Amino acid sequence: MAFSVAAVLETLALEPVGPDRFRARSLPIEHGVVFGGQLLAQALVAARVGHEDKAVKTLHTVFARTARPDVALDIIVTRVHEGRALASSTVTIQQGERVCAESVVLLSVDEPDFIRHADTPLAALVPPTGKGPDGGGWQVEIEGGVDISDPTAVGPPDLNVWSRWTGAPDDPAISQALVAFTTDGFLIGTAMRPHEGVGQAQAHVTVSTGVLSHTLTFHEPCHAGEWLLLAHHSSYAGRGRGYGRADVFRAGGDLVASFVQDSMIRPATRGVSLRL
Repeated sequence: MAFSVAAVLETLALEPVGPDRFRARSLPIEHGVVFGGQLLAQALVAARVGHEDKAVKTLHTVFARTARPDVALDIIVTRVHEGRALASSTVTIQQGERVCAESVVLLSVDEPDFIRHADTPLAALVPPTGKGPDGGGWQVEIEGGVDISDPTAVGPPDLNVWSRWTGAPDDPAISQALVAFTTDGFLIGTAMRPHEGVGQAQAHVTVSTGVLSHTLTFHEPCHAGEWLLLAHHSSYAGRGRGYGRADVFRAGGDLVASFVQDSMIRPATRGVSLRL
């Protein structure tokens, strides 16, 4: 998926329509379904309004239904708790009366270390050297040239993906939103890798796929414009579902975020439905 920074930032420019209520647009997607990463980013931005002294710590999202890119999104924030160190909100994204996604967002102020440890990458980190898109955009490179769309390409349920947003603004909140955007797209393909005859090229064609829930935790600040390694592993697939997790590392080896995802992966037996 090729997205420019400008196009994504337009979807994050939420229009206030009332107290803790916003309207937003979507990126055009060829399959007619809003990309889940966009909804994660919009929920994160909405939750931070009024909490500019805090950063998002954890974002947990359940995707109830698919959203259409040609219909405006209504975003409703319900503030659950507002404290000095922590705050939390629920963010509902819907189209008309149809709830598409529901997020619980925990926000936190920055605090000094009391104790500290962190996982390190399993292999040496060698970020790509390629030039970014003209005008800025999402740049992705999968290690080893793995093609998760190819149903004949078989490998272990692991996938290392380098990602950066060239031209990303110098705004910590927007960086978090752009990183959240990138975390949605690869764990289903990681779960498909060990299974011959199954690949993401079949999604929405002969295979019904979709993210059911996604939990993202930020550990350290990071800039979306720098190369970040998303190290994915799918520990289970079965009963029409997939599960996986990933860690996000800076090129220097610092762990900056982690996420887990539950997904649907099943044959489209009665034609492909965009409903989950």
